[in-house]
Parts: sequence; C-alpha cells; structure tokens
Amino acid sequence: MAGITNADFLNKVVPFGFNVATLGGYSLDKPTIEASQKIIERGRKEFVFPLNTIFTHIETEVASIKKLHNDVKVSANVRATTPQPIIEVGKIKDLDIVEINCHCRQDEILAVGCGQEMLTRNDLSDFIAQVVDNVDCEVSVKIRANVDGVDTLKIAKIIEGSGADYLHIDAMKKGVFEADWELLREICNNTDIKIIGNNSVNSEENAKKMIDTGVDGFSIARSVISGNLDFNITNF
Repeated sequence: MAGITNADFLNKVVPFGFNVATLGGYSLDKPTIEASQKIIERGRKEFVFPLNTIFTHIETEVASIKKLHNDVKVSANVRATTPQPIIEVGKIKDLDIVEINCHCRQDEILAVGCGQEMLTRNDLSDFIAQVVDNVDCEVSVKIRANVDGVDTLKIAKIIEGSGADYLHIDAMKKGVFEADWELLREICNNTDIKIIGNNSVNSEENAKKMIDTGVDGFSIARSVISGNLDFNITNF
C-alpha cells in the first residue's frame, strides 16, 4: 500500500511466512510524481520521490530486504505513463518482480491515465509486452476487478497474452464487502497465467475461500498493517 509498504515495514513482516515482499506503489515519471504530490497535499499517505532519486531509492530498498531475507522474492509495484521508467526499475539488481500498477483508483492518478485507467488503453498489451521484453526480472500486473466498462476476464487474457508472469487481482465488487470469489474462479479456469488473489484475506475462512478459487497465491496488506491478521499464513 502506498506510503506504507517500504523495506522497514516488509523486513518486520516477512518472517511471519511471506515468500514475496512487494514495495510501493511508486510513481516513476513527472506526471505520476506530480499526481502523488497532489494526493499527499490532500492528506493521504503516498510514496513520492524526485525523478533524480526514485530509482536509487528503490534499489536501496530492494537491497535492504535481500540483505536480511535472501530467500524471499522482492517485487516493486510501480506506475508510469510510458513503459521506459518501468523497464528501468525492472533492471535493478536483485529485484525479482516488477509489478505494473493498473490498480490505483485515486483521481489524481486516473487523470494522468495510470492506475485502473490503464485498463481502458487500446495499447495495454503492447505496453506490458515492452516491459516483459526488456527487463531482467519477472513481470506482474496488478489490476482492480469489476471496473465500470471493463471486462475483467478479457483484460486477464490480454495480460496473459502480453507475456506477463503474474496477474495480481484485487477482486473487489462494488457494494459487496467480500472478494468476488466467482470472478476469481472464472479467471483461474479460463487462463494459464499465475494468479495472485487479493481482497478480503482477513481470516482463515476467507483465506481458504481464496485458495479454493484456484489462485496460485494470495496477497495481504490491510490486515497486516492494521494488526488484525489472526491466523497463521504458513498453513496455506
């Protein structure tokens, strides 16, 4: 989560059974950095670094985690209006996964065509493929499900076809306070890409529901940050 999941935080929680630690999300170019600054000005936590320091910062954060937890994959969730800054992050030493953020729904990020607005781009497949073809690590794409006017399964197939290694799905559904389990199951049954489920993993019962959809793994942020994670994730 923006403004929270940095190396200091992740180094504390990795020992509880996580096998991937995700930094970010980070804004990488002028439009997204300016958008992040506006988000901060209205009082929301957000990572924001100048263009001349952001890539060095991520490199330092990755090294900090690897120094203590070399057996854990490190991922960086990033956003940019063009593929090139994401490609630059994807060449950082010891970074295992670069994750393209097609997920954020903050108005300032949407206004520059990033976050979940990426799901409406006609060139989404080409954007992802450029990253895949030019980085030294695996590629993940994080999306938000059930965005108005967007066919989530169609997007999942586009992302798979672009060559990404992982599809990370925030399976939210408007007006529902649990993940969209049926949509996750549909995507798992109709794609071969590795699926990481997100949303509602705040109890052992919901973790089982998530796994039962067919996902390859699940991610947790809010329950860990809030201190409300009351089950052993190593059981899954």
